[in-house]
Amino acid sequence: MKATQFQSMLEERGISLSSRALAQFERYYELLVEWNEKMNLTAITDKPGVYVKHFFDSVSPAFYYNFSAPISLCDVGAGAGFPSIPLKICFPQLRISIVDSLQKRIRFLEHLAAELELADVALYHDRAETFARQKGMRESFDVVTARAVARMPVLAELCLPLVKTGGTFIAMKAASAPEELKEGEKAISVLGGEVAAVETFMLPFEEGERTIIFVRKTKKTPARYPRKPGIPSKQPIQ
Repeated sequence: MKATQFQSMLEERGISLSSRALAQFERYYELLVEWNEKMNLTAITDKPGVYVKHFFDSVSPAFYYNFSAPISLCDVGAGAGFPSIPLKICFPQLRISIVDSLQKRIRFLEHLAAELELADVALYHDRAETFARQKGMRESFDVVTARAVARMPVLAELCLPLVKTGGTFIAMKAASAPEELKEGEKAISVLGGEVAAVETFMLPFEEGERTIIFVRKTKKTPARYPRKPGIPSKQPIQ
């Protein structure tokens, strides 16, 4: 995928990219490849692959959810900034918080945000289990996203405690989503969520099936969740 194809395919979905946004995506690609030589950020480094499998895929929740309002978004385990940074480039008014457990990835994201001149981006070196217990963070975000972080029962416990009542948790998954969703039903319910929509689409150029699960936060998460670091993955709610 070339940058011009990326722009036109987003345009077809109702997302218009400014010349500034296009330049930011171009610089994002350059920095990703440059820093990837020093640390493991991604296995995908060819330009068409990054544009399809990282940039286009990251923006895909906006095909089904309105990000044009000035909402607060927390990205759990963002790695190299996916999906939150591409969403921020497309929708500059978003207030972004990124939580990642690796300090070196946070360093990359700090450099990236500075280079791209992104405002309202807060970065936290923390685990989701402890971050959700920090004062002012728990149940404070309009939207919480996670892309390829963990299986649904675990992911729900990491993300739903951060979503405010009435907000949305967006889980970005590959083809195994229906099976994962079934596994995660109990956890979603226990943690105060309710599946609002499940959207499936193919990435351009037959680069794979993707599923986005939208979970509406309908009631407060019980105080005991999330449990201590490591426990959600060892003993998922099922």
